Amino acid sequence: MKRRVAAEASRARHLLRTLIQTAVMWLVFFGLAPWGIAHLEAWLGVPSFVDRWSQITGIIAFTLCSVLGLWSSVSLAWYGEGTQLPTATARRLVVAGPYRFVRNPMAISGLGQGAAIGLWFGSWSILAGVVAGVVVWQVFVRPSEEADLEARFGDEYRRYRAAVGCWLPTGQRWIDDQ
Repeated sequence: MKRRVAAEASRARHLLRTLIQTAVMWLVFFGLAPWGIAHLEAWLGVPSFVDRWSQITGIIAFTLCSVLGLWSSVSLAWYGEGTQLPTATARRLVVAGPYRFVRNPMAISGLGQGAAIGLWFGSWSILAGVVAGVVVWQVFVRPSEEADLEARFGDEYRRYRAAVGCWLPTGQRWIDDQ
């Protein structure tokens, strides 16, 4: 997908757009779609593994991943002067907030939220979708995103990429003046 840099606007406007986008995406991807999948599985007679513990684990994981996702989104809007969507991507390289510890906190958050929803519904299909999402993100989305960041931010991004882990924190955090 071609990335387009966000238009100049106030931080408040970027933040508002980000929060609206987040609400819509969560409604669709963490509400309507999983609900539909779980009900289709029930209709087809696909067994569910749901129990009280999977639901409790799902609630805890969803909450933690949601906090990470919101923190990531707010950091992109505030420091990057853009949104999480490729059609209005950040104008500046964001190395603040959770981006100090890991390069892709938003992907980690979204995939974690998906897994949490799979636990809540006890749905193997939803969990399989999360695994497919990991593969698609790692093989197709990440290389494209990193090429765009390197083209736009050059050495600054290369230094950041060398210092901060993609999926897991490296034990060191990026220190910048953002």
